[in-house]
Amino acid sequence: MKIKLLAASVLSISFLFSATTLAQSAPDYTALITQAHQKYKNNNDGKVADYIPALATYSPQNFAITIATVDGKIYQVGDVKKTFPMESLSKVFTMALAMEQHGPQEVLDKLGANATGLPFNSGLAVELTKGAPENPLVNAGAMSTVSLIEAKDKTDRWNKILNNLNAWADASLTVNEPVFKSEMETNQHNQALAQLMDSYNSFYGDTREAVEIYTRQCSVDVTVEQLAKMGAVLANKGKSPYNGKQLLNEKYVPQVLAEMAIAGLYDGSGKWLYTVGIPAKSGVGGGMVAVVPGEYAIAVYSPPLDSAGNSVRAQQTIEYVAQATRSNLFLAK
Repeated sequence: MKIKLLAASVLSISFLFSATTLAQSAPDYTALITQAHQKYKNNNDGKVADYIPALATYSPQNFAITIATVDGKIYQVGDVKKTFPMESLSKVFTMALAMEQHGPQEVLDKLGANATGLPFNSGLAVELTKGAPENPLVNAGAMSTVSLIEAKDKTDRWNKILNNLNAWADASLTVNEPVFKSEMETNQHNQALAQLMDSYNSFYGDTREAVEIYTRQCSVDVTVEQLAKMGAVLANKGKSPYNGKQLLNEKYVPQVLAEMAIAGLYDGSGKWLYTVGIPAKSGVGGGMVAVVPGEYAIAVYSPPLDSAGNSVRAQQTIEYVAQATRSNLFLAK
């Protein structure tokens, strides 16, 4: 009997020690993002986007970080109440909607999954491939994605795109009308890209309509918390940890993350994957989101951009947190 009691006691202590070890090994997300905020808040590298006049009005001092975990927890620091236009961040979620409607094979066939090696708004990239789809995260591919969304008409198409963004963000998002107006007045290059894609039969609807809807989706405002929640859907097998909705077929999540890894940071995507090793997407409004499958998503807002159009502080912050949490997908666990 004494031997049995001793064995049970040893077993209980062993379980208790294991639980304590696991608790100690869980990342202290609050400490990590606080450290990152302190470390990078005074870095003034980069330049706020000014080719869209409305974006030039945002303060380069804005800096916010949010981590959203797959178990529904939120950790944040900085200017977390400030909103910013999604810009190219929106491409990920409209691509996911297209994938939900059509499946990954049609997305691959019609929108592609290759890096262009050229800037995100390159017309040369379209010409070099004779309009062959490269990926849905450069401007030409993103506008083709909008045209691929199944809808009865223009209004229905926009409502489906906005409702999809709302569900992922677990919020009612709104269009920043001054940004939308500013972008519509300066989007001649995108109009030309859409026409060029159409000339190669790589567009799937009216070009003017698609460019307008694309411009409107880019002008939707979010906070870092909302953006992190959107990323957490991808971290959580396509299901929102916040509203419980299955927003993307679990089988399609790897394809969405692959597209982010291929072209999420424009022509800086290869270097990012090489050095940090997690799928991410940036926007010229200064936002960036990265996804660690099964664990968390991290979103950062900081307007100053590098020459490729990616937020400087956001890249530094996400790399810092990813390294501290050993989140590089190419590391053995």
